[in-house]
Parts: sequence; structure tokens; C-alpha cells
Amino acid sequence: MNALKTGIIASGLIFLCFRLSAQADIPVKGKMAFIPAGKYIPMYSSENETVPVNAFYIDRFPVTNSDFRRFTDQYPEWEKENVKKLFADQGYLKHWTGNPQFELSLAQSPVVNVSWFAAQKYCECQGKRLPTIAEWEMVAEAGLTRPDGQNEAGFNRMILDLASKPNPTKLPAVGTTQQNYYGVWDMHGLVWEWTYDFNSALTTGESRGNATSDNTLFCGGGSLLAKDVNNYAAFLRFALRSSLKAKYTVPNVGFRCVKDAENPDKKTSSKSE
Repeated sequence: MNALKTGIIASGLIFLCFRLSAQADIPVKGKMAFIPAGKYIPMYSSENETVPVNAFYIDRFPVTNSDFRRFTDQYPEWEKENVKKLFADQGYLKHWTGNPQFELSLAQSPVVNVSWFAAQKYCECQGKRLPTIAEWEMVAEAGLTRPDGQNEAGFNRMILDLASKPNPTKLPAVGTTQQNYYGVWDMHGLVWEWTYDFNSALTTGESRGNATSDNTLFCGGGSLLAKDVNNYAAFLRFALRSSLKAKYTVPNVGFRCVKDAENPDKKTSSKSE
């Protein structure tokens, strides 16, 4: 009897350890990485143009289907069957088989087929916002071991390899590509991502973050020459942004949120909030 009881306890401990191990692989929701103040050099810009970027926090992971379902549960006007045509085209959440249901295996996959309007509203309801191009690109420039990935051996090749992979039928879970210097996952190789001012550069002739309040514009090029002709993955991102409208929904475009740092002079580079 004691041997049987011991066996049951041991089995329970093994099961508990398995559960804890499995949970350890699931990204912690609500965690953000701190990005110190810096500057962004637009790919297309006038000579010596830089965009100053204040310190901010950014989600470590893209928003998942599970995250977005909690949002639609709370704000049913953004459910698949209720969203206004003004704010999303017919592809909105088309990978969700019901309203608002999706395959359980996709719960931790990044949500896609969401419009700019839906992404911005989601962030707003979390007390956050979409990142500007300058903010997003500055984080994307970080390598695995240093903030300036362009100076990290093999960085451009790795990013291009990730960007050029065809999208699988079912997107993998967030936190499955690369974690960069700041502790931010999946900036490359999982999905493309909406930015607040995705469409600003073509009309203004500049790449100045919030230089325009007209969010129906598009992002193209501000000048004739690109600053870094080797950063081909960035060309792909700019090409995608220039093809989008705010109501478009795309099977490989998701998003993550940011918020301003309370203390822009903070020096820490990779601690979670």
C-alpha cells in the first residue's frame, strides 16, 4: 500500500513538473521591454537627417489570437461579424472559423488579418499605442548581442533569411524566432507588423514619425538614395507599408503595442516593466 501511495505521489510530481515546464515556455503576458532614447536614421532621407526617439516600452511579443479574443469579448463591436466596413475589409479575422473562435493550436500564434484601425484600438484599450516607424525600426535594428545589429557579424544575412521564408499555413507561436538585445522577440521572421505612421513618408517627403496627423497616407521614400543598400529586409518592409491602407487586413501582418516611458533619461536597456 505504501509503495502504491509512493508511486502515485511520484507520478503526481512528474506531472506537476511537466506542467511547470510547459508553462515556462508560454510568454508572460503584459511584459514590456524598455528601449532607451536614441535616434533613427530613415532609409530614405535627406543628408544627415536623423529622427530623435524618446525612451519607450515595447511589448516583448506580438499580440496573439488569444489576446485579441479577450479584446473582442470586451468590445464586441470589433468582433468578426460586427466590425464596420469603414474600419476593416472583408478579410478581417478570416482565419477565425467562428465568432470569435479559432483553432486552439493558434491561441499563442500572432493575430493577423487585423486592420490598422483594429490594431490601434486594441492598443488604446490597453493604455498603449502602436509604435511609430522610427520606434519599430530602431528596435528592429538591434542584433542578438548589441543594439546596433548592422555591426554584428551575420546580422543582415540572418534577417534576410528570416524575412524571405514563406509563411506557413499555420503561424507558429510567438517567442519562437529570435530574442534581440533588448529582450524583444519576433521582430523578424514571424509576421510583418503595423506601425502608427505606416503611411507617412510618401506624402510628407520625410520619415519623421508623427510629422503628419493624416493616417490615411502611405509610407514610401523621402529621397532618391537609400542610406543602407545592404539592408534589403528594410526595403521589403517599406515596400509592404507603401502598399497598405488602414482598413486592409493581411494574412501575415500583425502588431504589437508600445507606450511612452515615464522617465526618458532612464539608462537601463533591457529590463522588463
